[in-house]
Amino acid sequence: MAQTTANHTVTVSGWAAHDSSGKITPYTFKRRENGVNDVTIKILYCGICHTDLHYAKNEWGITMYPVVPGHEIIGVVTKVGRDVKGFKEGDRVGVGCLAATCLECEHCKTDQENYCEKLQFVYNGVFWDGSITYGGYSQIFVADYRYVVHIPENLAMDAAAPLLCAGITVFNPLKDHDLVASPGKKIGVVGLGGLGHIAVKFGKAFGHHVTVISTSPSKEAEAKQRLGADDFIVSSNPKQLQAARRSIDFILDTVSAEHSLLPILELLKVNGTLFLVGAPDKPLQLPAFPLIFGKRSVKGGIIGGIKETQEMLEVCAKYNITSDIELITPDRINEAMERLAKNDVRYRFVIDIANAAASNN
Repeated sequence: MAQTTANHTVTVSGWAAHDSSGKITPYTFKRRENGVNDVTIKILYCGICHTDLHYAKNEWGITMYPVVPGHEIIGVVTKVGRDVKGFKEGDRVGVGCLAATCLECEHCKTDQENYCEKLQFVYNGVFWDGSITYGGYSQIFVADYRYVVHIPENLAMDAAAPLLCAGITVFNPLKDHDLVASPGKKIGVVGLGGLGHIAVKFGKAFGHHVTVISTSPSKEAEAKQRLGADDFIVSSNPKQLQAARRSIDFILDTVSAEHSLLPILELLKVNGTLFLVGAPDKPLQLPAFPLIFGKRSVKGGIIGGIKETQEMLEVCAKYNITSDIELITPDRINEAMERLAKNDVRYRFVIDIANAAASNN
């Protein structure tokens, strides 16, 4: 394993964290030359995911510094390898979390490569050539075309960036539970952040009754009036929780902080499902009685495969769904990270990489 290998000859400007302070500073590094299966992408926008904050500060204990975060990458193809299929120069494209998988296992062969045991991420991973991967907080990206998706023409590129992580993360469980094509269910969304607000938009677009479950009473007006949620439950309010017992078919839990599952499980109908997509750094306690007495299930999932990510983007184009974003310049990344840690964003920061590139010229 090495930061670069002999074919890393392309000098790239980006932004990296160098230690557990998490401070992001300008960083120049090398990317690999465009290979036969690669596309080179001029990055225009990159979303800031909560995962970026975890890695920058080494909160999961697995960061390889320097780390260039960013897995919500949007840009334009500038170079195409000889064996690339389906992409040409000038295409609007996106890259999410995946940089490499084995391509041979049952999961890779059934479009579930996000569950490949040899999965490597677009940053803080190890690519096939042994080099450490660097993410989208940079001006150029080189990707194997099999992990690249097309961005539909009618989606704004900046607001589409978070769909490549947050969007697919909440779309996948909805599709898996037949909630994309079959309307009329009651679904709950725990947490109204980067993932949660997109989940609400999906739920309403797909014809469901959507309840937002939050610790913040101040978010009720936003949830109902701006995003179209039907109901709002304050998770610390016993009366509201009691009134909604056994009323929800499916709950998507997007919270990445430590929280109690007991009151959430009691909201589910018999045979209901709680699906976890948040990633708290401490283990959650799973009470047995709500499961036993309600025949309830608890599941989890990570993003989705490339085919499903493309499908999700087409669905977003159909319903005109994008993320609500706050566009920032790269010199404000640290400020954004601090605000993200306090959940002070509506609802996703996106870095205007193209503007930074223009100002440097």
